[in-house]
Amino acid sequence: MFMLDLPSSPDALTIGRRLRHLRTAQGLTLDDLGRRVGVTPSLLSLIENGRREPRLALLRSLADALDVSVTDFLNPEPPSRRAALEIALDRAQHSAGFDRLGLPAVRPGKTLPLPVLEQLVGLHSELARRDLEAVATPEEARRANTQIRLERQARDNYLPEIEKLAEDMARKAGYTAGALTHRSVSRMAEHLGFAIVYVDDLPSSTRTITDLANGRIYLPPASSPGGHGLRSLALQAIAHRVLGHERPTSYDEFLRQRMEITYFASCALMPQSAAVAHLQQHKKEKDLAIEDLRDAFGVTHEAAAQRFTSLATHHLGIPVHFLRIGGDGAIYRAYANDGLPLPTDVTGAIEGQPVCRSWGVRRALALRDRSSESYQYTDTPAGTFWCSTQTGSGTSGQMALAIGVPFSSATWFRGRDTTNRHQSTCPDEACCRRPRASATARWQDASWPSARIHQQVFTALPTGAFPGVDAREVYAFLDRHAPQPTET
Repeated sequence: MFMLDLPSSPDALTIGRRLRHLRTAQGLTLDDLGRRVGVTPSLLSLIENGRREPRLALLRSLADALDVSVTDFLNPEPPSRRAALEIALDRAQHSAGFDRLGLPAVRPGKTLPLPVLEQLVGLHSELARRDLEAVATPEEARRANTQIRLERQARDNYLPEIEKLAEDMARKAGYTAGALTHRSVSRMAEHLGFAIVYVDDLPSSTRTITDLANGRIYLPPASSPGGHGLRSLALQAIAHRVLGHERPTSYDEFLRQRMEITYFASCALMPQSAAVAHLQQHKKEKDLAIEDLRDAFGVTHEAAAQRFTSLATHHLGIPVHFLRIGGDGAIYRAYANDGLPLPTDVTGAIEGQPVCRSWGVRRALALRDRSSESYQYTDTPAGTFWCSTQTGSGTSGQMALAIGVPFSSATWFRGRDTTNRHQSTCPDEACCRRPRASATARWQDASWPSARIHQQVFTALPTGAFPGVDAREVYAFLDRHAPQPTET
């Protein structure tokens, strides 16, 4: 069984099919009807095939000639089952999915047998269903996310149209300097005709809900003093409206919209003019630090770090990379336009890939004193990079955030005088992923670890002797805990 996707209001193709139905029901040819209304048969053929939309005056003439009312043409329902099938086939053969197949079109004329027409429409319906199913897979999400990341990298993660729009709205809502207040965010919503309402029963699968009919944006209640996250959530809901988003039909659209609303919220919380002035002054003093940007605008460390990536290259001339990893060392989010060799899988995706154990963002997780930022230089095959890392924990466990730059740009940052320096030869697996030969010989056939399943939707299952398992860590664990041989 297949469904016919028909519009709720008449379009040119439906009007044309109704005209054909009414004409043939009266036994008239195109020539006959054309003489009655004073138009050429070729024009009537274009109208009947949906290639030309008739003017209202012509519709009135056609209605008079066929002794029907104009409303008979404007009924959105096809006049017959066959007409519905012909319309469905015509639409299917004008879709992007059909174009990709490179097949010749079949003219849905009256000579096409009804069983053939039904089968063709059924096949197209199934192809459309499979296309929708395909764009909802993790593989499609990874592909779309990688494409968006590369596009952002090519633009230095700077979107001037959204920058201007967000700052203009914040200024009109009363922003002058420092942190954007909750009241200013409420005014931004009010200017669009919305009121912000806090509720404690939002569905668990939603972050916000916008009631378009009643002009309300529903947010969860504040979970911590200050509620910086609520400002961002409200601004992202506002962004959907001001950026003209429609319901996404693919992972690509969904992820692009998510990227744009996050960018808008960031621009509103840290307006470009104020943030750039802050950064330029600190660069002049050779004292750039993410923690200062964070405190100046009352945002989270991660929000400040990501905002820095949007402004550093375009306004300060500094190429930069950003990394957020979990406690297991796997990438959760990353960006780089400074040449840092981010690990990727065979599709080019970075999410879920483990970063080198020698990188500063990974080593910071092993530090005992993690109350302040840590700094490190790392020599890699692509050059030497400096980074500043902040660690923390959340609902998913430990995490680390790093902002880094090439060695030549480190001179502008606080922490540049660190003596902490390490070397990485990744992606050479001998650098930090391959177990010692002696450990492999001892444990490869004498152990059976059970892998923890990755919950991250973008994570691909790594390959190896035990898929999903870090053999280096497993063998080291066994070395530590195995009984020692007794001396004889």
